Order: sequence, then C-alpha cells, then structure tokens
Amino acid sequence: MPNKDEIAETLESIGLLLELKGENAFKTRAYANAARAVETFPGNIEQMAKEDRLAEIPGIGTAIAAKISELATTGRLEFYEKLRAEFPATLFDLFELQGVGAKKVKALYEQLGVTSIPELEAACKSGRVAALAGFGDKSALKILAAIEARGRYADSYRLGSVAPLAETLIEYLKGHEEVSQASIAGSYRRRKETLHDLDFVVATRAAAEVTEYFTRHEAVGEIIARGPTKTSVRLKTGVQADLRVVTNEQYPFALMYFTGSKEHNVKIRGLALARGWTLNEYRLGAMEGRKAAAIPAIDEEADLYAALGLEYIEPELRENMGEIEAAAAGTLPVLLTLENLRGTFHNHTTASDGHNTLEEMAAAARELGLEYLGIADHSKGSFQAHGLDAARLLAQREEIRKLNAGYEEFRLYAGTECDVMKDGTLDFPDEVLSQLDYVVASIHSVFNLPEAEMTARIIRAISNPHVTMLGHLTGRLLLSREGYAVDVPAVIEAAAATGTWIELNANPSRLDMDWRWWPLAREKGVRCVINPDAHNTAGLQQLWFGVAAARKGWLTREDVVNCLPLGRIDKVLAEKARRARK
Repeated sequence: MPNKDEIAETLESIGLLLELKGENAFKTRAYANAARAVETFPGNIEQMAKEDRLAEIPGIGTAIAAKISELATTGRLEFYEKLRAEFPATLFDLFELQGVGAKKVKALYEQLGVTSIPELEAACKSGRVAALAGFGDKSALKILAAIEARGRYADSYRLGSVAPLAETLIEYLKGHEEVSQASIAGSYRRRKETLHDLDFVVATRAAAEVTEYFTRHEAVGEIIARGPTKTSVRLKTGVQADLRVVTNEQYPFALMYFTGSKEHNVKIRGLALARGWTLNEYRLGAMEGRKAAAIPAIDEEADLYAALGLEYIEPELRENMGEIEAAAAGTLPVLLTLENLRGTFHNHTTASDGHNTLEEMAAAARELGLEYLGIADHSKGSFQAHGLDAARLLAQREEIRKLNAGYEEFRLYAGTECDVMKDGTLDFPDEVLSQLDYVVASIHSVFNLPEAEMTARIIRAISNPHVTMLGHLTGRLLLSREGYAVDVPAVIEAAAATGTWIELNANPSRLDMDWRWWPLAREKGVRCVINPDAHNTAGLQQLWFGVAAARKGWLTREDVVNCLPLGRIDKVLAEKARRARK
C-alpha cells in the first residue's frame, strides 16, 4: 500500500494534470493543498481512511478524501490512472526540469506538440521554443541548461531522497533471525549529500537464505546480479542497492572497506603494509616473507583502527581529508550529535509560505524536545512566498510575545528571513530589524551576478549589525541548481570579522554551506547554526540531515551555536543586539 509521501505525490500529480487539462485554478490548488495536508499530517493516514475521517484533516475536502481513501486502502486510484492515460507517458519527465512548471509544459505540449525531453531539446535548439509567446531566448537557454543538468545528475540521488528507504531496508535485514550484524555502508554511511547507490553489509551463517529474503522486499524492482557473497538489485525508485554477506569474523573488515572513500582506504591499507600486514575486505593477515607484529584480535571496526595506531574514525570523516593524520595524533574532534541541538531558528509559518501555524510549529518543536524555536518568515521582497511587510512582521512579533507568556521552559523567537537586495542592502530598514530577536539574511533573486559582485553583495549584507546569520550561502539546490558564483573563503573571513553566524541549511535539497568549507570556518572562529528551513512541522525532522553534514564538516557542539541551552542563547542574542545598537 502507498505510504504518506506516495499519497501526497499522487495528489500533487493530479493537480498538475488538471492544470494541463485547463481546469480552473481553484480545483488544481485544492489538490496541491491536500498534498501538503497529507505530507504534514502527523497521524496514520490509512487508519483515518478506514475510519472514514480523512475530511477531518484541515485542507482535505470530502471529494478528495474519498480519493485518498481509495488510494490508501486499495493501492490504486482509478481517477488518477484515467487522467494520466490522457497524456503521453514521457510528458511527465518535463516536470523534472528546473523552472519548467505546469503552465510551460501545457504551452509546449499544446502549441509545439512536445511530449518528451529529447523533443523539447530539439525544439529549443531549433528556435521554436524561443518563438513561443511567454518564453523567448533566455527561457530556451535555461531549459537547455536544465536538460543538461538532468543528464549530468541522472544516476545521482539526494541523501534525503534515499534515507527513508535505506533505513527501512536495514531494519528489514536486521529483522531476519539469521542476521547477527548489519549496517548500511558506502557513501550513505559517510553521509555524502548525494550518492549513486546503496551498500548493505550483513553478517550471517545463512547467506543464501538472507540474500533471498533481501530480494523479496517489496521495494525491489529487479535483480541485476546474484552471487554467493554479493547481490545487486534495482529498487523501484531507480536506486541500485548492493548486499554483501560475510561471516562475523569478516564483518569488521568488510564494513570498514565498504564504508571508506577510495582515498581513505588506500591510506589505511598503506598503514597495514608498513606493519608487514595485508588488509582487504575480508581479513588482516601477515605478508609472506616479512617480519610483522602479531595481529591482535579484531572484533569490530574500532579494533582495526587501533591495530593501525589510530583513534576510531567516525564514518562521516572517512574522506582522506586529514582524518587519518588526526587519528594518529589523537586530535580528532568529538563530533556533535542530534541530541546536542537545543533549538533552531530558520522556520516558516502560514504567515508566509509555511503550512503550519505558529502554535503548531511550537508544539512540534516541544515534542522533539527543543527548548526554543525561531520563526523567520520571508520578507516582503519574496512576494512569491507571500513575504511579510513591516506591519505584518511586527504584528507577528507581538503574537509571539503573547504565546511566550504561556510557555514554561520553552521560547519562540521573533525573526525574519530578510531578502538581500542586488546591491547588498536589506529588504527591511534598520528601525524594523532592530525590533526583532534575530535576522537571517538570504538571497532569493538575481543569482547570475559575477563572483566579485555577488561576494561584495553578501559581505555588505552581513556587515549590517542587525544581521545575526547568513542563510543558505550559495543558494544551491542539489541535483537541480548549481550555487551562484561566490568567493566562500572571503565570506567566511567577513563573517569572522562581523561575528555573523553562517547557516548550515539542513534541508536535504540544500545542505548549504557545504561541509567541505566548515573546517575553514571553524578555524576562523565562525559559528555554525543548523537550521531546517522548515515550512511545516515535519520539516523540523530535517535537523538530522544538518547534523550529518555538520559531522562531515568536523564540527563539535562548541562550534554550533544552537547547541546552547535556552538561558545561554538568550544572552548570545542579547549581546548581538547590544552591538547592533552601538
């Protein structure tokens, strides 16, 4: 049966298809709203369907509730299948292109007869798209760039897209009675922001039985190859998943080997060779004809690292970026954990483009055990996101103050995600910003400036003493939009000089600032702030991805400002405000 995300995706698709058919905006918007309602609903959709209570969920009307019920209880929706059959199957690929929405797809389909990406590419190159009303040369070039990007990222997947299924599969494998140890390995275990496949390592005495069990999972679409120790399948999502079955004795070696990057593993094997040992994915042995030290007992990965004279290296660090040298010197950092976070700041509500109210966001934060939550709805310049003008923003601030009067050991902070204008000025004047608890400065427009101009724009923005933190530094959207040209080291230097925090945007489509820059920021004394950029209550769960990226960036709880408890974060924000008033 479809899960909540799949139901929401189906509703979203129905809205797009109805828009293609030319249905009225109210009807198409109803499906989009229902999709968001399902996506953010914290309860059991299938149970609500069985109890005929779906219409009780805000945003879901009676007619759509009946369709959700059919889908949730039968696994299919006749209305959707008939609607989809009215269009060529390849037409849906067009929606995957950055910047190509339903209105453009409708025009391309109806006026040019475009039904696939190859046809669209040909129409762009021939000038037919540029000649179409509402498009032009720039639109055609942007579409060609989006097509090129899609091809470049065709076999890549975002960590956030793969994580739910990866965690489901590993729990499934651990549930088999013949499995004694199991782990996800590869780039997923290293928490790379994008990956090509999934790797699972399992210790068992019943390799054939466990392999068969793995291939029978409902997520498996096809078996690519099957052998005594390795089996590869293609999941229905398109991701390849490899299962390696080993013995308990082989497990520590296999897990380390299939986790580390190629460069990390080469160096590790070099350390073994220097001791007269050979190391592979199955064992650590003595080299023939070489005098070597006795090989200690290896029961887990930490034993293997210790045998090589190293501290245990956390999986996220295994990229050959200095972690081996630090492990040898005993100077690896104690990486932060999700439990270290006490609150977060960049979150949206229904006041702008969020899907939950202030009260609902606060309740969700408290349920997660957070001590504070910052609200940073968009400023007026982000009109597409229903940005707030000064009057609405200050009214929201007063609403937050009233809510805080009813909380114990929890606090809401009033902020704004303030647009940075092309020249580096801010969307609100200082007299407005000074009345807030904090300010997130973010770029949401004019992404095509030359590097020097973009860098100067950002530095001017964070030089405003009212700016607390810089949001999603490069503006990238993983596997969709490259970040704009910016001199990141120069921005880090400016953040250090102005005391500005830099955000690690935990949205798995962003994970920006990139983990590769955090060691430099840490060296310069720049504080990180992990924010989920949550647009609904479920979005607060994205903090997990932010912590994963921070760990890859060698960050500790001391480096991340929102690891501070409520009393201390109050003082830090107040000190920033005092400096701004001087």
